[in-house]
Amino acid sequence: MPKPVPSRGAIKVGASGKPKADFSALGRAIKRLFVYYPRMAPLTMCCILFSAGVAAVPSLFTQNVIAVIERWYQTGDWASAKPEVLHYVTILAVLYVLALLSSTTYTQLMAVMTQGYLNKLRQETFGRMQDLPVRFFDTHQYGDVMSYYTNDIDTLRMLISQSLPTFIQSGSIVLVVFTIMLYFSFWMTLVLLVGVAAMFFVTKFVGGGSARFFVKQQSALAETEGVIQEMMNGQKVVKVFCHEAEAIRAFDARNDALRENSRKANAYASLLGPIMNNIGNILYVVLALAGGVFLLTGVTNVSLSGKPFSISVLVPFLGMAKQFTGNINTLAQQINQIVMASAGAGRVFSLMDEPPETDEGYVTLVNVTENPDGSLTETDEHTGHWAWRHPHGDGTLTYTPLRGDVRLLDVDFAYVAGKQVLYDVSVYAEPGQKVAFVGATGAGKTTITNLINRFYDIADGKIRYDGININKIKKKDLRRSLGIVLQDTNLFTGTVMDNIRYGRLDATDEECVEAARLAGADDFISRLPQGYETELTNNGSNLSQGQRQLLAIARAAVADPPVMILDEATSSIDTRTEAIVQHGMDKLMEGRTVFVIAHRLSTVMNSDVIMVLDHGRIIERGSHQRLLAEKGTYYQLYTGAFELE
Repeated sequence: MPKPVPSRGAIKVGASGKPKADFSALGRAIKRLFVYYPRMAPLTMCCILFSAGVAAVPSLFTQNVIAVIERWYQTGDWASAKPEVLHYVTILAVLYVLALLSSTTYTQLMAVMTQGYLNKLRQETFGRMQDLPVRFFDTHQYGDVMSYYTNDIDTLRMLISQSLPTFIQSGSIVLVVFTIMLYFSFWMTLVLLVGVAAMFFVTKFVGGGSARFFVKQQSALAETEGVIQEMMNGQKVVKVFCHEAEAIRAFDARNDALRENSRKANAYASLLGPIMNNIGNILYVVLALAGGVFLLTGVTNVSLSGKPFSISVLVPFLGMAKQFTGNINTLAQQINQIVMASAGAGRVFSLMDEPPETDEGYVTLVNVTENPDGSLTETDEHTGHWAWRHPHGDGTLTYTPLRGDVRLLDVDFAYVAGKQVLYDVSVYAEPGQKVAFVGATGAGKTTITNLINRFYDIADGKIRYDGININKIKKKDLRRSLGIVLQDTNLFTGTVMDNIRYGRLDATDEECVEAARLAGADDFISRLPQGYETELTNNGSNLSQGQRQLLAIARAAVADPPVMILDEATSSIDTRTEAIVQHGMDKLMEGRTVFVIAHRLSTVMNSDVIMVLDHGRIIERGSHQRLLAEKGTYYQLYTGAFELE
């Protein structure tokens, strides 16, 4: 099987070989906000822009008010100046009230959209994950996958709720204020641009370093969570083999990498604010000095307003410069969060962009009733009788009864290209037959059952189910016709009854109880505190391994499929319990095609056909008695000449 590898997610590498943020993913994340909220998002943006515009215009009113006051100072005519001052103050007050309403509106809308956005994005991500092939989960750590839903999506929460509105508002103020400054004085604006250039280079250098390490931090965080999840699942094994120190070393290595990347990212981020603030303060002093020189020397003012350079121009210009540099600083401060969001978005969309499991099948599984003449009629009711619905090119339909005839013909397979694990495997399982696979670990037993389920597709050969190439059968319908009990049992949070019903969601309570009796699980379930209503958590940790396995068998029994795959289904059950279960298993297998994988040869002795595998090849096949008579590998296994492992 392919081994899990750490996911690098959104990390892109630039020409210098250093990681860089994936801003295309950031654009996709923002675009989704407008997809999820096509009316609310534009309305919110309009409110933000209006608030930004109101925040930028006081300088215009300040210039006009100062001009009126200058005129009043020169003429001493307050009566004529008073109405103008009151006029400007009234307009400004109205604008501020409207801005307050606008700000209140967009903050409330953002609160609604942010949580809704996260909800919809998690739903979309989880839905997309359900479409991924088994290969993806075989090659990714579970903790790393969990990090998509927690850390990575949480970075988008900060982006949507805080960084994006702040960036739009501050960016709008910067543009509006810059335009007004050009309107007031071209020369003073040139002086300002010198300081802006310095800010730009500082932001590029310091912010670039911060971005690089924030991207690394996001990946290191996922790897650390992957190790934590792995160690939690294997905690008993860690303790049994006294590997606590090794587990700590493995965790410390990832955690130290996370700490170092976080330290460097935050060190750069912490530098940016103070540097930008001080550049802004220095620039303010430089502008004041330059303005004083212009006033003393009588420099001709070049501006769109056409007004001469005066106190009424200098004072509001200095206020605007402070506002301009302050908002530039605010924009720079958002870079860190935007970079983290781009890294998180890159990882989330890397999951969404994973190729989904392909399915070209068109043959479906349907309920049928049998007519007196032997023909089949499709029905929506659960009849217990199934058929393959096969549409043809000429528009006709044929129904093939589901019998459970499974045949593998000359099958080759490799999990990884160039490393073949199955060679020319042929298996013929007729309806009602019990076919067993035995062999050492890694011989290819479980791989064969994975191919029957189409968890993986074969490289060469064919697999036919009731005479139909399984590539023509829709995967969902194919798997619905197969019951499987794995060596590793997974139980879900819920009642015992819920876990049994997982095999068939429309099963009644009586059918679930009957399935439990069939599997031999009813006895221990009845002794639980609330019986079938006992709550199970943490993969049924309050049950023994054998009890969990019995529930898995009951879950397969309630599904009532024509084909059963038992992959070490009784491996976790003691000999006494196995004797109890075997009777139920025999009933479960009656009339079904059964594939059994077992290391205990006692469980396969009554099989119709036993396949002995070695390094991906079938080296012996036949009944128990026939294989003993041949005195080959199976005989040696049975008599203990050598062990399976």
